[in-house]
Amino acid sequence: MQKKWIFASAVVLAAASAMPWFVGYLTEQQWQAATQEINRSQPFIQMDSGEYQRGFLGSDLRGSLVILNPETGKSQQIAYRARITHGVIGSLMNFEPEDGWSPDNADWFHGEQPKLTLESRIWGSATLEFSAPAMSLISADSGETLTSSGGTARLSIRDAGSSAEALLKWPSLTLTGPDMNVRISDVYMKQTMQYLRDGIWTGRGEMQVASTRIEPTDQPAVLLQGLSVSGSSEASANGKRLSSSGKVRLESVSWQGESYGPHQLKITLDKLDVDGWSRLSEGMSELQVLAAQQKADGENRFEQQMAAMTEVNTALRDLAAAGFSAGIPELSLATPEGEVSGNIMIRHPELTGDQKSGMLLIMHRLEGEMNVRLPTALAENYPAVRLQVAPLIKQGFLIQDGDELAMKAFIKDLIMDISGTEIPLSPLL
Repeated sequence: MQKKWIFASAVVLAAASAMPWFVGYLTEQQWQAATQEINRSQPFIQMDSGEYQRGFLGSDLRGSLVILNPETGKSQQIAYRARITHGVIGSLMNFEPEDGWSPDNADWFHGEQPKLTLESRIWGSATLEFSAPAMSLISADSGETLTSSGGTARLSIRDAGSSAEALLKWPSLTLTGPDMNVRISDVYMKQTMQYLRDGIWTGRGEMQVASTRIEPTDQPAVLLQGLSVSGSSEASANGKRLSSSGKVRLESVSWQGESYGPHQLKITLDKLDVDGWSRLSEGMSELQVLAAQQKADGENRFEQQMAAMTEVNTALRDLAAAGFSAGIPELSLATPEGEVSGNIMIRHPELTGDQKSGMLLIMHRLEGEMNVRLPTALAENYPAVRLQVAPLIKQGFLIQDGDELAMKAFIKDLIMDISGTEIPLSPLL
């Protein structure tokens, strides 16, 4: 019996000893697959794995990250290296830039350096974490100084990449410059996501900023307190429809000894067709890439841009034909003169197959309404506001209603009715 236990223990020990090699091999395969998926799914961040030297208990990796700016067409390359440690059930990758975290002749972090790690498990889960110490950065060109308390950011991926959770905690950030000082306190963000299909995710998220203080050099300071942003999206009809909602709330704005609030904005998208939304997103991304490439190399990509625009128009048509509603159901802003409130919604009915085949214009069946109310004193006391609303009052779009100016608008059958004035709409879509 003792010999059997000795033999079994030897087998277990041998298997445990061999596991780091197996984990190292699996980690390399997972890394290559992940980089290929990132490069395939979007064009703006491209990863080059470069040189991967796998060992028994550890590996070394050298690669580069190329970031494309779609507005300018310019790209920036960041070379990195990583030391990988293999365990029994997973690996730990420690990343750092090839040239260090601070540029030459600078010490942004005063000795202690940031840490960027990726901890993976053989069953497909991974956690990417960035931890930064206190930081002070001075720009010699502008004279601005960025000071940070340090913080952490974490992305956890589970279920072989089909679900993820992001978390950010940053106690304070301060930007000091010759024209303005900005101080941000207690930034918190959390997001949970589940992959639906075709690059579309569902889930819930929230972001909170305790306070933001803006101090212009020649004007009174402005203090924003209690900023929160939340949103959620969910699929229905067996993943064929997508609905989303979001809310932005600011508890108070303080200026010159007075405080006003709360302020709130709600946004909704209801029952979007997932296939149409996916094609619309792909078409918009393609247009951005073509615009960036044209700026970068100067080539004429007119035909490709026209093809992408056709895809965008087709996706918009399919979205409308499937039926949807979208808009801002609530807008509320507190001012010294009173509350500015309003809402705007647009809708398109779902069409039958025959109706869709005969559909020439999206706007033909588009419907919607808009309501806006603001204090009359707001326009009287502020020249900038008065300049904007004066033409609307002159045209009869804004109507006096007690102490407020009000506007009601409706859209139907290519006609917009604004406070009783009908305006034919041009069928652009």
